[in-house]
This record gives sequence, structure tokens and C-alpha cells, in this order.
Amino acid sequence: HTYFIHAASGSLRRIGSDEESVVGFGGTDAANVQLGDIVFFDWDESDITPEAATVLDNAVTAYADCGTASVMLAGHTDRSGTATYNMGLAERRNSSVRDYLNGRGIPDDRIGSEAFGESQPRVATEDGVRELQNRRVEVTYGPGSGM
Repeated sequence: HTYFIHAASGSLRRIGSDEESVVGFGGTDAANVQLGDIVFFDWDESDITPEAATVLDNAVTAYADCGTASVMLAGHTDRSGTATYNMGLAERRNSSVRDYLNGRGIPDDRIGSEAFGESQPRVATEDGVRELQNRRVEVTYGPGSGM
């Protein structure tokens, strides 16, 4: 299954499902709320999947409500390659998301990105383990995001 962060409800949801997962997020100060989504990738890939496109299309719609806010992309990988290779893969994933967002009207100069490779997993694993939750780009937008 593929999951994404649903910014409006603060829950983790499965693509194509109305049911909510048990994962939730704590409260935040509404003045500093950053909206965000996570897109996941197939192993050793940086192509935007149909599921990721759905999440990004929703992000583009939400971004439109944020005026000229910056967008920040944070690319990540699992631990099934070398650290050097995974840093490059995280950068390619950021580039794919950036290209997708540019193609839907978000100006390139509003998008910042940073690649983290395998250094910040969502799910801790041993070296060499393939883990879907770690193969992702986190997209945040709103006050304080981006550059």
C-alpha cells in the first residue's frame, strides 16, 4: 500500500482509501503551520508513480491557497545502496518532484531542496534493507518552508 500525509486532517492515509490509519500528529501553533505531503518511490527509482502524482496534484492545489509561499523538498532513500549512491538517488527524486511541480505552475524559484540520502529514515533498518517508507520526498509549503 502507498500512504501519504493528509495535511488537513493531520493523519496518515492510504492512497485510494477513505479509512484513516492510526498515525496522527500532535497539535501545532496555527500561525506556524506548514502543510506537507510525502511521495514514495519504487526501489532504486526516481520516477513519479501514479500514486505520487495524485499526492503532488493535491499539493499543487493546496499550494495555490498559500499565495507565494516557498516549497521545500527533502529527498530520502532506504539503506539498500551505498551512502554516496543514495545521496545521488535522493537528489534525482527531488529533481523529479521539482519538474512535476514546475509543470503544474509552481515557479522554480519558489522551490528549494535538500537531499538526505539514507541519513534520516522514517523506519529504522539495518544497512542494506529495502524499506518503502524511507524511499520518499517530503514536500512542505507554507510559512517558514523552503529557502
